[in-house]
Amino acid sequence: MSQENTPTKLYNVGLSYKKADVKVRGAFSITKENQKLLLKEAKEKGIDGIFILSTCNRTEITGFAKHPFELISLLIKYSNGSVEDFIGVSNVYKNKDAVRHLFQIGTGLDSQILGDYEIVGQLKESFKQAKIAGTTNAYLERLMNLVLQASKDIKNKTQLSSGTTSVAYAAIHYIMENLPDYNEKKILIYGLGDIGRNTCKNVLGYTSNKNVTLINRTHETALEFKAEHPEITVKNDAELIEQIADTDILIVSTGADVHTINKTHLKEGKKLLILDLSMPENVDISVKDIDGITLVNVDELSKITDQTFETRKNEIPAAEAIIEKYKGEFNDWMEQRKYVPAVNALKESLRAIQHDEIDFHSRKIEGFNIEHAEFVTNRMIQKITTQFVKHLKDEDTSVDVSIGVISKMFNIKELCLNEND
Repeated sequence: MSQENTPTKLYNVGLSYKKADVKVRGAFSITKENQKLLLKEAKEKGIDGIFILSTCNRTEITGFAKHPFELISLLIKYSNGSVEDFIGVSNVYKNKDAVRHLFQIGTGLDSQILGDYEIVGQLKESFKQAKIAGTTNAYLERLMNLVLQASKDIKNKTQLSSGTTSVAYAAIHYIMENLPDYNEKKILIYGLGDIGRNTCKNVLGYTSNKNVTLINRTHETALEFKAEHPEITVKNDAELIEQIADTDILIVSTGADVHTINKTHLKEGKKLLILDLSMPENVDISVKDIDGITLVNVDELSKITDQTFETRKNEIPAAEAIIEKYKGEFNDWMEQRKYVPAVNALKESLRAIQHDEIDFHSRKIEGFNIEHAEFVTNRMIQKITTQFVKHLKDEDTSVDVSIGVISKMFNIKELCLNEND
């Protein structure tokens, strides 16, 4: 990061399921295309280091800015949310709190369903998109790397993710808990994104139901999925209304920006359970007015508890201990970054003194050996700077105070030291 041009405060701004309901989250959701446009504008504005995470449970921007509103204004511009609504449901984290928040997200501790690791893949994709757009930097690279390492350790060494519980699983859990004869029901899955894919797999894995039909707007994708799971039936998008009329359970995960299911798709008096797993909501809430229709959305599904949750809660301290370890590594790395400009500045100041003194003596002393003088003074400069680094690394040292003293002693331009305060 450029010390002159790059703001030194890391911010995370956004909203999540904790304060914003499904409708509000839908308004602030940022489409893939708009994410690319947002990153492009951020880069043009000189923001060094930014990425976007937009899922069914949260929309957040992490990046460097002089003021969080620089990031908030981008979020507002490229979503359908308003500043007024954002103020009521938002979270703004700065520096160490932003770092802590990313660790909480990436390890499943901040998931709507505790221990849900679907977020890890979403984080990776978000960061990959930012890398392609050229909006990442060494700081974010290091941070994300350690977040993912912590996530992997927690998954392997704790029971935080015991039991396969996610929104996709919660949908199946809801069906199994509320429909005693669920194995005999006809199930139609509409949409084959990540959640639709996982839901379909969960139906096949957790139930004995053999009446599963899949419709996807891209028919070829559905056929490819069927090649891996021949027990399902695939129909064309044009047959949607006909298939809905013939099903008992409709699971919608189309991931569109508009309603893909509304009253025109449904028949009055037909008993039908609709599970809307999409964000923003893809099922028009007005379908509830139709006699026989039961509509359940993401927020309602998230309230489902499982006996494994107690086990997961007991694993939180172990997970947090692992996070502390990796946060410690990140802080150590930050301290090392803090030394570099200070040590280099000290070295340059000493070299300036060296140059002046050698120049002075070479003019005053006849036969003065410049080569020998440079050799000896270079060794002295190296020893002084090495001693300075040792001092900075001492656990009893206040790095900021020490660097401040050296800066004043050698008239070094004040250095920016508080990147991660």
